[in-house]
Amino acid sequence: MSVVTVQLGQCGNQIGHEVFSALCSDVRGTHGLCSRKENESYHDSCKERFFCEEESGVPVARAVLVDMEPKVISQTLSMAARSGHWKYNSHSHFCQKQGSGNNWASGYSVHGPRHKEAIMNLVQKEAEKCDRLGGFFTIMSMAGGTGSGLGAFVTQCLRDAFPTSFILNHVIWPYGTGEVIVQNYNSVLTLSHLYQSSDALLVHENDVIHKICAQLMNIKQISFRDVNQVIAHQLGSVFQPTHTAGEGSSYSRNPLGDVMEALVPHPEFKLLGLRNIPQMPENSLPYSTFSWPGLTKHLRQMLIANAKMEEGIDWQVRPPHPGSSIPSTNKPLHFNTSIANLVILRGKDVHGVDLGSFQDPSLYTSWLNPQDAFSAWKTPRAFNKYEKSASVVSNSQFLLKPLDSIVGKAWNMFASKAYLHQYTKFGIQEEDFLDCFTTLEQVISSYTNL
Repeated sequence: MSVVTVQLGQCGNQIGHEVFSALCSDVRGTHGLCSRKENESYHDSCKERFFCEEESGVPVARAVLVDMEPKVISQTLSMAARSGHWKYNSHSHFCQKQGSGNNWASGYSVHGPRHKEAIMNLVQKEAEKCDRLGGFFTIMSMAGGTGSGLGAFVTQCLRDAFPTSFILNHVIWPYGTGEVIVQNYNSVLTLSHLYQSSDALLVHENDVIHKICAQLMNIKQISFRDVNQVIAHQLGSVFQPTHTAGEGSSYSRNPLGDVMEALVPHPEFKLLGLRNIPQMPENSLPYSTFSWPGLTKHLRQMLIANAKMEEGIDWQVRPPHPGSSIPSTNKPLHFNTSIANLVILRGKDVHGVDLGSFQDPSLYTSWLNPQDAFSAWKTPRAFNKYEKSASVVSNSQFLLKPLDSIVGKAWNMFASKAYLHQYTKFGIQEEDFLDCFTTLEQVISSYTNL
């Protein structure tokens, strides 16, 4: 089954480009470390998901590029074409000349309705090229105007036009000390609207990825491109083909459907976080060895201590003892309760790995059976030069602090009516803000009470 990617705004288009580049370089790599037959079926499965073939033999990304200013899209198209390994369809992009000025309301209420037909036509064309459409993967930031406002609008249009398709929104959480004064407003509006129309939101926090670049990748002067490449690597580690439990020897068919089935048991809980280890500069790889027990032990502790990378994990955090009937308010401090977790392992000897520690009932909320709450996908084919790598996608309390913080900051500005006129002039009223605050307060309360 194929996935149509919709890249929205500057951030979405730059990350989308890195994602397709990472997928392509992984597939082309000779580092598969697995049998030739395995490598070929992996290759074919990836191509079917994310690319369509042209006569020239160059894979074409199944993607629609949308931005309200032309610069980033033209750069993205030409960078892909120059690589010679893959390209975008030259007709699958839509851009205008004026931008959205970091104003969510401008993207949502002005550009969205005005350009709906043109954008949805492009999406429809991409969807029709798929033999079987698995769903839509949108990439956007929350802080700006086009990605967030237009992104929320386009997601609603996708939901209306394709009511039975899966929609996964990949959302970039802004830096805490962000560069846009109204980023908290934009974030609150984006999140609450996506919560209505999306199946799940996969969140990457800029601050976290920045830290990974500085501390694990040893990059001295970090550019957006460095950040985007780490994000693309992490996304690839989830969406490249794997064997799910029931699939036998063939690769799983529907990546988005499988993610939803494994991780989103209830529409109130849609926030997914992603952690991936190991991550290191390429020149350190020849000097590193990894064992599966070591990787899984680190990954589990990252999950329960809510550590975003393998450096600086708090090893003191322990799950509560099973059978102790303490109310959820007395849970050990800093313990990250999960609703559901998906562990993905790639590399040699993968089928003998013991993942029992992830099935410990004390990691999960009480209303879901641990057998249902945990899934594992595996493939003996290595990913992107790492002989062994492990990822966990988790639906857990990981975002509570940042979410609470963004809602709090936005509420303080709203209470003093700061910058509201910039939104009301495009038809976003105070009641709309209040609805959004209510939606997110409910999400916070649901996750807090796990």
